[in-house]
Amino acid sequence: MAGEIPDLVALERTGTGKGAARQARRDGMVPGIVFGGDKDPLPIQIPFNELFKRLKAGRFKSTLWNLKVEGHEDVRVICRDVQRDVVKDLPTHLDLMRLRRTSKIALYIPVEFINEDAAPGIKKGGVLTVVRPEVELVCTAGDIPEKITVDLTGLNINDVVTISSVELPNGTKPTIDRDFVIANISAPTGLVTDDDEEGEDVAADAVEVVGEDKE
Repeated sequence: MAGEIPDLVALERTGTGKGAARQARRDGMVPGIVFGGDKDPLPIQIPFNELFKRLKAGRFKSTLWNLKVEGHEDVRVICRDVQRDVVKDLPTHLDLMRLRRTSKIALYIPVEFINEDAAPGIKKGGVLTVVRPEVELVCTAGDIPEKITVDLTGLNINDVVTISSVELPNGTKPTIDRDFVIANISAPTGLVTDDDEEGEDVAADAVEVVGEDKE
């Protein structure tokens, strides 16, 4: 199970319709609705500043939230839509969907790299370059993995870790169909291989020979 699911605190909104929504905005709130889960829709409102901060942090729509509304049981939700002002691009309304434990959702799961000390490429001075510190996976709401683990044992300089080479948590799959890179071990800047040095020596000898021929 993923680490602690972040709370999203809201207030129940009295009244529905455009008039009630406009009043909520005048009060510094963003109106919204919670639907799904075989329950009646619940009108809510969230403080504008709090929602705006969450949106700026990124991935609001791909995060599983623990919705807390006074007078109601906590429920897991995911955002299905955020409506914005066409001129100011500020949030004006949001739709949240209740999730069952068996619901399938797409979430970003962090990647953990282990056994760096068992990677010959890193021992030689190679650098682990992380391309995707998180990977978006489809998983069930009741069984969200905490992380994806990548074992670096045996990897050398220029080796690449792709999603197909990683054992994913049970019941999950990537949202991207193609194979993609998660990380690689790159040569450190300024590293010269033995072959490169040999090539430079041969080139220098060739210059000397050409100079002798001209004489």
